[in-house]
Amino acid sequence: MATVKYKAKNSLKSPRFSGIKTFMRMENIATTDDVDFAVVGLPFDTCASYRVGTRLGPAAIRDMSCLAAKPYSGPLQVGIFDECSGVDYGDLGSVPGYIEESFDIITEGMLPFFEKGVVPIAMGGDHSVTLPELRACAKANGPVALIHFDAHYDTIHEYFGKPYNHGTSFYHAAKEGLVDTSKSIQVGIREGLYGPEDLTNSTDLGYKVIKADECHKMGMEKVIEAIRERVGKSKAFLTFDIDFLDPACAPGTGTPVPGGFTTAQALELIRGLKDLNIIGYDIVEVSPPYDPTNITAIAAAGLMQEFISHVAYRKKNKITF
Repeated sequence: MATVKYKAKNSLKSPRFSGIKTFMRMENIATTDDVDFAVVGLPFDTCASYRVGTRLGPAAIRDMSCLAAKPYSGPLQVGIFDECSGVDYGDLGSVPGYIEESFDIITEGMLPFFEKGVVPIAMGGDHSVTLPELRACAKANGPVALIHFDAHYDTIHEYFGKPYNHGTSFYHAAKEGLVDTSKSIQVGIREGLYGPEDLTNSTDLGYKVIKADECHKMGMEKVIEAIRERVGKSKAFLTFDIDFLDPACAPGTGTPVPGGFTTAQALELIRGLKDLNIIGYDIVEVSPPYDPTNITAIAAAGLMQEFISHVAYRKKNKITF
């Protein structure tokens, strides 16, 4: 584990409105040395099916993080930079309009984090970016459990006869053996479907699914228990599509679906997973053009702060697996 070499600026000594925008005002250094975690942007939305704009998501989240994300977690009682060294790594590249080429760039760029045991905290981008992230993760770790918060299954096998779209990521992740679906779970699903056959796309691949209406009836504590039981001590990757939240809480996204969750419920869920063996995180589908008051970017930044707090919590409490 890294010593605490890199940390955020102190906003009590340096005004939050000053300086170049990085996540939580951390140092912008593209390194995997002497760090426990690294924030990384994946500004790519060529796979969006309707409303584009998530390529601008990382910039918006960084901008709002100076307001929404602070270095001490009261609920987890841990200071991020008391325990951890972390940087804003910057953005990985892409080739706009070219999917496979962009996926290769993302996979190559993400691989060093997983190889060195640095926990990536990634920002999309549309949800297709999670597939190349998982390719890098599996190359270094083998198949991992997937913890997937979303309004959508994202397990259709093709779109207009083509394999890649932000709705196909977890079909390909399963078929490529990147995830262990027997340990994986999708939470919050409530999308409209093209037909009854779409109800079983995920379960046919082996994923456990808890739909939104079931979550609301269960309550968040029971949902947390179900996730923990499913994942166990397996290495896991957590992906959070911002449209898991209700459009009233997160309007700035490409495919909003009513009947979702409050930001408070999402924070409760994430905090309940603090001691799982999560080796990578992302948050995706923040689309600033549809977020006029920045509440979606604020929610995303707050959730990312919780992800980073997980890393600090596990280090502080010497949790091993």
